[in-house]
Amino acid sequence: MEVKLWSDKREREMYENFAELYAIIKATEKLEKAYVRDIISSSEYETECLKLIAHFKTLSSTLKDTVPSIERFADTYKMDCPAAINRLVTSGVPATVEHRAAAAASATTSAAIVAECVQNFITAMDSLKLNMVAVDQVHPVLSDLSASLNKLGILPSDFEGKTKMKEWILRLSKMGAADELTEQQARQLHFDLESSYNSFMAALPNAGT
Repeated sequence: MEVKLWSDKREREMYENFAELYAIIKATEKLEKAYVRDIISSSEYETECLKLIAHFKTLSSTLKDTVPSIERFADTYKMDCPAAINRLVTSGVPATVEHRAAAAASATTSAAIVAECVQNFITAMDSLKLNMVAVDQVHPVLSDLSASLNKLGILPSDFEGKTKMKEWILRLSKMGAADELTEQQARQLHFDLESSYNSFMAALPNAGT
């Protein structure tokens, strides 16, 4: 005996949409697992994932009155699909797109900090060339340089520039604001700055290419 789930055309469409939604969630869960396990390539994953997300957005918009919560729908039909719910509901974009966006943001941030470091190196060396050797002139410049170097994650904690700037800042903090570096001290500081700058440029990824 055949049991009908619907009593009219409208109900029939609703149940057909439920079945389609169920299938999309299940397919997305399988796709996410396949991607994580390297069973499919990134390009294949992204193409299929974009299709599923597009279908899901269209269908969930159609079902917004009957299925106000996708999470509740998944619970009702005992669907254990956390990866699919995250991809379709929370994220809304393929994992590959998320990774590219994160990498681009990180690269942009790093590039800005590198530029800041270069600027602070040049400012410090130019200041000495202009004979700005008073402690209250040198200390802020070296502090800015040290702070920018510490913000750049690609540099190790024992990086030459970090340790030398720390030593100079400590030395200056023991002097009075109006005290001036001797000619020998100014020359040594300029040498340390130049040496640290060269080490900094060499430490950057793809330096010299």
